[in-house]
Amino acid sequence: MQFSYIATSKEGKTIQGLLDAPSQEEAMGILARQEIHPIVLKKSKGKGNINLSFANRVSTKDLVIFTRQLSVMISAGVPLGRVMQTLTSQTSNKYFKTVIESISKDVEGGKPLADSFERFPNVFSDVYINMIRAGEAAGILDEILKRLAAQAEKEASIRKKIKSAMTYPTVIFLIMVVAFFFIMIYLMPKISTIIKNLAGPSATLPIQTRVLLSLSNFMQHNALLIIIVAVLSTFFFLRYIKTTRGKYQFHFFLLRMPVIGPVVRKIAVARFARTFASLMAAGVNVLEALEVTGGAIGNKVIEAELKEAAKQVKNGKQLSEPFSKSKNFPPIIGQMLAVGEETGQIETVLEKVAGFYDEEVDATIDALSSIIEPILIVVLGSVVGVIAASVMGPIASLNKSIGNN
Repeated sequence: MQFSYIATSKEGKTIQGLLDAPSQEEAMGILARQEIHPIVLKKSKGKGNINLSFANRVSTKDLVIFTRQLSVMISAGVPLGRVMQTLTSQTSNKYFKTVIESISKDVEGGKPLADSFERFPNVFSDVYINMIRAGEAAGILDEILKRLAAQAEKEASIRKKIKSAMTYPTVIFLIMVVAFFFIMIYLMPKISTIIKNLAGPSATLPIQTRVLLSLSNFMQHNALLIIIVAVLSTFFFLRYIKTTRGKYQFHFFLLRMPVIGPVVRKIAVARFARTFASLMAAGVNVLEALEVTGGAIGNKVIEAELKEAAKQVKNGKQLSEPFSKSKNFPPIIGQMLAVGEETGQIETVLEKVAGFYDEEVDATIDALSSIIEPILIVVLGSVVGVIAASVMGPIASLNKSIGNN
């Protein structure tokens, strides 16, 4: 959602602008963190501001291009205000253009870049904002932007690989479900009539045929109920996993799944190592880096573990200690962190770990996609075989009996 506001700044000036936030409460929180006191805050209804989540999206590609261009122009010494104006004219995404225009006005008004980005949490993540803030404080904004672009590209590459690996299995599964419903609701009643006409009312059919005919009869008379139950179950499931408890339980289940769990864990480890290394290199302190990284990983179970690790570090323990006893991080993370603490090069060590696990993720996804295909073919063949045997077996036996008579 986009909100328009009129407010007073900490200097006492009256300012106005646009703000992106999931709710009015979140918008108030963002303004409060910037020490801005709103006088008027309401949903924006201006021309072109469509308050739909799918319309207010910025693709990873657009964000990477924006970040790289921003880095190059800042490295070349171009003033920030002019940089933002140039980037506004070069952006084809209408919503992103509006975002950059708003940031450009903030920058011209003297607001820090990170604070301007913070107004658009649906475009710039907490990791992105915190790294920009650290880069501004340390005077290495161009280097930080290069890191952010490289990180976004790697994340996009992993997502693309996962989508590619899951496309074929998903299509086959959907075809299998549609074909099963078609056979059970449309074909089986006709086949049932043929079998009953041949066998007569007193014939005893094989158990698998009786089960299949009973299932077909149930689905035929309760098709609408099945669809309603399926839709409602999906709706309530998706709604539940958006809650804090539901999301935690769902992520816990994913980590414990036999095939998917190791892939999820490797992706989380690679993301942790890469993000934490970038934050440490940007000068962010360990406790803040752990908190921000936890939110960036995308798994509530691992996020909770990182929060617990931050508490232990705050109480005086070495960073490597909680990771050495972790249930979700492999032992190598604790060992490499111990080496990094001894040498004072935690970010360098973690970048190597991230590279190693990126390769592991790529190899695992490739192997998984090659394994899933034959498994699905076997499952599909088995379903078709069971249906064929249950239907054709009795028909063949009845035909033989009729021929003998």
